[in-house]
Amino acid sequence: MSETIDLNALCRELVEKAPDAIIYADAQGLIRLWNAGAERIFGFAPDEALGRSLDIIIPENQRGRHWAGFHQTLATGRTRYGVDSLLAVPALRKDGSRLSVEFTIQPFHDEAGAITGMAAIMRDVTARFMEMKALRQRLADQA
Repeated sequence: MSETIDLNALCRELVEKAPDAIIYADAQGLIRLWNAGAERIFGFAPDEALGRSLDIIIPENQRGRHWAGFHQTLATGRTRYGVDSLLAVPALRKDGSRLSVEFTIQPFHDEAGAITGMAAIMRDVTARFMEMKALRQRLADQA
């Protein structure tokens, strides 16, 4: 027996319920998609994040570098990170605490090739980052 799959419904549920944060920002850097994983990781409910700048999750000392790369990608239509690049950066939770995230990005283009926005799939790796930091410190102390 063959079952017909509603691909749109499947994709919508996958994005909405994924445990990782899935965030889409338009070309102005405003958040237009914020899934349940993003709410769990960063602490902002969708109504608190949608329409706001990505700055809500970017530490202040990282914003200049982030926006320079973001605007360069918009201007050139290309990102310097390939589809297999896993990026690691500090991020901010709603309560102001910092966390470490790893993520991939996916630019979205219009028919003319201009970037209309970018999506990121993000995972909280704070525990692993802290374990590695402690291990490096123990090794340095032994040297």
